[in-house]
Amino acid sequence: MNFYTASILALVSFYVLVLIVVFFFQRNLLYHPSIDNYLKDQVVNEPTEIEKVKITTKDKIDLMAWFHNKNLEKFKTILFFHGNAGSLENRTYKLNHFKDLNVNFLIIAWRGFSGNKGKPNEIGLYEDAESAIKWLKMKGVNEKNIILYGESLGTGVAVQVAQNQNYAGVILESPFTSMVNMGKKYYPFFPVSLLLKDKFESHKKIKNIYVPVLIMHGKVDKIVPYDMGKKMYELANEPKFFYSQEYGDHMIEYDEKLLTALKKFILSLN
Repeated sequence: MNFYTASILALVSFYVLVLIVVFFFQRNLLYHPSIDNYLKDQVVNEPTEIEKVKITTKDKIDLMAWFHNKNLEKFKTILFFHGNAGSLENRTYKLNHFKDLNVNFLIIAWRGFSGNKGKPNEIGLYEDAESAIKWLKMKGVNEKNIILYGESLGTGVAVQVAQNQNYAGVILESPFTSMVNMGKKYYPFFPVSLLLKDKFESHKKIKNIYVPVLIMHGKVDKIVPYDMGKKMYELANEPKFFYSQEYGDHMIEYDEKLLTALKKFILSLN
C-alpha cells in the first residue's frame, strides 16, 4: 500500500468516525438547555404577575410553565414556545411586553430544560406543546382564542401543532424552513438528510395552516438566515404578514416598531 492510498483510507476512516460521532451526539448540538451567547445578556429575573404551574405530558413528564391570566374571557391567550437554548427567565423581556398587549400568556419549558426531566427531541417537543394546549383548554380557553407563538426552534413546533387547526393566529419569530436545511448550512460536507433525527420540516407543513400568520425576522440574523423567514412567508397562506427588522439579529429587539406590529396583528384577530 503506497503513501497516497494509505492517506486516502485514513481520511475516509476519519470522516466515517466523525459521522458516527455526529449521529449519536447530534441532539447535544441541537438542544442547549444552558444559556448561550445570544441569551446571556437578557434579563433573568422572573416577570411579575405570573403563576408557576406544572403541565404533565402524556408520557408523565412535568413541565415547568409560567401563566399570566389577565382575563381569559376577554383577551386572547398567547402560547409561547421558546427556542433551543436557555430557560424561561431568558424570555422575561418579551413576557413583560406581553402583559401590555392585553393578552394572557402561557410559556412552557421544554423537556430537559429549566430543570424538567426528560431529553428533548422532535416528537417530545410536539407532545409538550400538545399538553400545553390541552392544559389551556381545561382552563376554559377555546382554541379560537389561542395564539401560537414560536421563537426560533419553537417555530417548528408551532407550525406542527397549528396544522389544520382553528387557532386565532400564529406568530413565528426567526423561523427556519427545516432543520435539514439548517444542517446543510452549518455542516455542508455531511449527508445531513440521512443523519438528522429531528427534521422539523416546517416548509412542508406551513401550507396546512389556514389562520392568520405573522412572521418576524431580523435582517442580520447570524443563526437562521433571513431568507428562510422570507421563504416561510412566501409559502404561507393568506392572510399573512411579515415584519422585517433592519438591525435585528437572531433574538430580535422588542422595540416600539415590533411591538406596534404585534399589537396590530393581535387586534386583527378580534
